Amino acid sequence: MSPYVKSLKTIEELALQILLLCQFGVGTVANVLLFVYNFTPVLTGFQQRPRQVILSHMAVANALILFITTFPNNMMAFAQRSSRTELKCKLEYFTQVVARCAHLCSTCVLSTHQFVTLVPVNRGKLILRASTSNLVSYSCYSCWFFSVIINIYIPIKITGPQISDNNNDSKSKLFCSTSGFSLGIVFLRFAHDTIFMSIMVWTSVSMVLLLHRHRQQMKHILTPNQNPRGQAETRATHTILMLVVIFVIFYLLNFICIIFYTFFIYSHQFLRHFSEVLAAGFPTISPLLLIFRDPKNPCSVFFKC
Repeated sequence: MSPYVKSLKTIEELALQILLLCQFGVGTVANVLLFVYNFTPVLTGFQQRPRQVILSHMAVANALILFITTFPNNMMAFAQRSSRTELKCKLEYFTQVVARCAHLCSTCVLSTHQFVTLVPVNRGKLILRASTSNLVSYSCYSCWFFSVIINIYIPIKITGPQISDNNNDSKSKLFCSTSGFSLGIVFLRFAHDTIFMSIMVWTSVSMVLLLHRHRQQMKHILTPNQNPRGQAETRATHTILMLVVIFVIFYLLNFICIIFYTFFIYSHQFLRHFSEVLAAGFPTISPLLLIFRDPKNPCSVFFKC
């Protein structure tokens, strides 16, 4: 490989690492703001609304994903680092996977909760809505619990950096090895994620149909300004639909990138960094979208979004 191609690859990787660090800075600040805004009722003695409970858990999962994805792998571009121990590799990868699964589950709970709030009320659904706050809280904590349980095998499959006799690729000494994952384990993880994404897509399509039907029914009865509650629910539904679409796009791109990197081009570090940028994309964008689309949030009023 010519020196020019080597330097070009290094510049590309460095650019992706800088982009990832920018995502970490912006995403961390946005998630801290999202968490503080939705957790404030607990500090003031009030009860959190179901939506605030879900967003608090999402903010924590987002921050964990950003931190584990960004550090310590990408700091090697700015400082010399020694190779990590096997224990550190196991803890970092396990924390990342648990946070990612909890985030996926929380997003699914948010989408389902919004769908329940849009369903026309009858006596049975009214009882369900009355206990929504407790159900949402239990669901969010269950997301973390089951994320730990279903990924308990991760530390067994992760090993420390594989140091070979070939010194041409010194970066490999800084990355943990995931060679213990078989195609069956990857398929099971994809099936697990597909179940949650299918629920999100189903609730999203159902919400679109409900909103369209409601708009057709109310078109000749009320003007938009006469139904502020309907406007708020419609705005919240549009926000969650945007979240689901963005999540699915980033997930599919990241999954394709991981498949290519793991099974076909294992030595190509550019794909590794590109997959990390994709993995950090949704945790960075989602809190900004939730903050600026919430009309009651002080940040949305300040920025006039």
